[in-house]
Amino acid sequence: MTTEKFQTPKKHFLFFPLVCIIACNEPGKLNNSQENEKVKATSTISNSKKIDTDVFKSQLSSAFFGLGYKEGFDNKEQVSQYVRKIFQDKKGHLWFGSNAVGVIRYDGDTLSYFSINEGLSGSQVTGIIEDEDFNLWFSTNGGVTKYDGKLFTNFTAQNGLSSDRVWSIFQDTKGTIWIGTAKGLCRFNGNIFEPFPITGHPSSVVRSMTEDNNGNLWLATDGEGVYKYDGQKFTPITSNNELSDKHVMSILADSKGNIWMGTRFGGISKFDGQSFMNYSVDNGIGNNEVCTIYEDKKGNIWFSAEGFGIYRYDKGKIINFSQQAGLNIRAVQAIFEDRQGRFWVGGGDGLYRRAGNEYINIRKNGPWDDC
Repeated sequence: MTTEKFQTPKKHFLFFPLVCIIACNEPGKLNNSQENEKVKATSTISNSKKIDTDVFKSQLSSAFFGLGYKEGFDNKEQVSQYVRKIFQDKKGHLWFGSNAVGVIRYDGDTLSYFSINEGLSGSQVTGIIEDEDFNLWFSTNGGVTKYDGKLFTNFTAQNGLSSDRVWSIFQDTKGTIWIGTAKGLCRFNGNIFEPFPITGHPSSVVRSMTEDNNGNLWLATDGEGVYKYDGQKFTPITSNNELSDKHVMSILADSKGNIWMGTRFGGISKFDGQSFMNYSVDNGIGNNEVCTIYEDKKGNIWFSAEGFGIYRYDKGKIINFSQQAGLNIRAVQAIFEDRQGRFWVGGGDGLYRRAGNEYINIRKNGPWDDC
């Protein structure tokens, strides 16, 4: 095995990304020359205690979100112009996976940027997990990166991945790390990743994964629907054609035993183990493209709809939160509630946090005071 290791640098520099086009259904990937270019891309920004706490009302991007989001030189004060993932580690640090500048850490005092230059496998971070040994794992558009707090170790197709384009990463309750790539499912054996093909569809694009209360692994694929793996065999969940769309972008097993599936063209589906309930533009959702699903501590289900902010599902009611609530993200990719109960939303136009019934745009200079 030939994995690369890089040590985290002590000096930090500020970097603003080149222009790139991304979309919820097929985010853009830099060409090889851009990906391999060594650019100073790490910055540390001290938390300012004297900041304006007024709700920031950002202007909507002129990009057409159905085709993609333009991440360029405007809005340089955003934490990232496109936040794809949000995660909190065991130390309480917040991590924000971006679409073009790697991953950003907020430790309660400073923002630190980690990019390809520091050893990250790719510029686009699609997933973040933490294992039982406190190692952080990042799935990217260039492979998988393990970070032990000092060193980055990269795993690519040369080390067993089916593809360097990694869409999802998941750790089950047994501690096994699973990787969803553009060319199939992989499993970590403790040293390397090995292909773990879905029966009949070994090269399916695995967009998202979840685990139910019985320990079954559920896989969302882009074009082949949903599969359940019980430790012995894969079972397709779409054979009865009740799933609204087989292009499944996100999946969630909730605390009540339901499986939620966000699709590219058919809205969101809830599977109770017996039948599907579908929600789309025909019954209250603004757009059928659902990129992310999340369950909060109260058991509410949250999901995005391309161009229409986020929705909350509570006992059959669907409530929308978008521009009227100060949430000016049209292409939402990340919804997250941290251990302190702070509620975060990320996507095109940066990072937001809920404050009462409104959403505040969190920029590099805050407001971080209550974080």
